[in-house]
Amino acid sequence: MNAEQHFLQSPAWETFQQSLGKPVFRDEGPDWDFLAVMEHTKFGNYLFVPYGPTSSSIKAFTGALEALKSLGKYKNATFIRIEPTTAPSAAQLKRTGLKKIQPIDPEVTWLLDLTQPESDILAGMKQNNRNLYRNYAKKGMKVGFTTDPKNIKRLTSLLSDVSAKKRFGVHDADYLAAQMQHARAKLYYVEYKRKYIAAALVYDSPTTRYYAHAAADYNFRNLNAGTVLVAKMIFDAQSAGLSRFDFWGITSDDHPNPAWAGFTRFKKSFGGHEVRYSGTWDLPLKPFRYRLFRLFRWANRLKRRLSRQRSSTNLAF
Repeated sequence: MNAEQHFLQSPAWETFQQSLGKPVFRDEGPDWDFLAVMEHTKFGNYLFVPYGPTSSSIKAFTGALEALKSLGKYKNATFIRIEPTTAPSAAQLKRTGLKKIQPIDPEVTWLLDLTQPESDILAGMKQNNRNLYRNYAKKGMKVGFTTDPKNIKRLTSLLSDVSAKKRFGVHDADYLAAQMQHARAKLYYVEYKRKYIAAALVYDSPTTRYYAHAAADYNFRNLNAGTVLVAKMIFDAQSAGLSRFDFWGITSDDHPNPAWAGFTRFKKSFGGHEVRYSGTWDLPLKPFRYRLFRLFRWANRLKRRLSRQRSSTNLAF
């Protein structure tokens, strides 16, 4: 099949999901394939196809969707959730009965072409990024990577600090360590004076390096270790023969997310171009149960929003 398969549809991600004890299902047909994960809710199970199914035409996508519907009915699923990256338009998806929801995985991402010469990649970066990459060793920083899950605390300790300051949730150490073990994620880090001041996980497919779960020590922000880290990961990916670097999610002008504005500017500072996917879509198989599920999710989101507002009000006094 000519279509590019996302890492979340890969055998490595399948192995990781199995390590969490989740039922997974893989199927393929003429010019399509998918990895579906069974998720559990109070209102029944559903099949989730993260960044999939992968298909090379509308006809192939239709075949994949029919296979998913058959699987969902056989497994007594309440609904199917998909995130196509390679086929139909929004209008075509709606005609199949799919309903668009708030994105689970980012709908817009930022890609950098690694097939161009290193000099051109550097030229596409902002000047400050180029200078930092060329001179980081002179400032005493060392960049390395590890595949040993025991070292995950180099990242999770930084994520915990950032989470506490900015009030967002992060995955725990066991979850991310399992990604290193079963999904073959690599942990990159920046060391300065025997202290780990920046770290990130990356996932490699045969063509693409995906950048995720990054954090840096605010106390060393003047060193811009995060910039050094990303530049090193980019050029290491190019040296390994990969053709793309996927920054995994940005905000966009037509769908602005203020909370994402800062890291969107950061990602764009390395050069590249925007790529849009179809978004996240649900296909109800049991309409009444699906409506209950959606109502329950809406009520939970409202409860969390009100809780955050109360916390912010209390902090003001």
